[in-house]
Amino acid sequence: MDDLNQRTGLDDMDVEILRLLQDDASISKAELGRKLNLSQPAVHHRVKRLEERGYIQRYVAILDHELLGLDLICFVQVSVARHHRDHIAAFEQVVLAMPEVLDCHHLTGDADFLLKVVAPNRKALEHLLVERLSVLPGVTHLETSVVLREVKHVTALPLE
Repeated sequence: MDDLNQRTGLDDMDVEILRLLQDDASISKAELGRKLNLSQPAVHHRVKRLEERGYIQRYVAILDHELLGLDLICFVQVSVARHHRDHIAAFEQVVLAMPEVLDCHHLTGDADFLLKVVAPNRKALEHLLVERLSVLPGVTHLETSVVLREVKHVTALPLE
């Protein structure tokens, strides 16, 4: 943990707060205080400081995509013709507005972007690929891989 403390300037208590919140963001400040042997005002102050400094970006509920009928998860590699800053920014803005796109990463290598997308079925996936992604200005190639099974899916960062 010393390496993490040196990289971030956080102390052990801050790191433990982050660890506990990653595990359960709905934990109360009182419960955090009990687990950390800190007063509730001290916990509140530390959490507020972590939020203000940007270590905590937001609190979310992680939903079960299969129970919600979104069974199809895919990774889509996207290649674009021009690598000009304006073209890249325009592509990114369109993707940001697509709720089916869960993640978008700008890459080095053969593809320019890697998207993680979710869809309820093949027909919806086809519509996303053919009618919405492939027609974007500058898009030259799409390569889609369908996820057969999620082996590991975590949102917690390793804080060791």
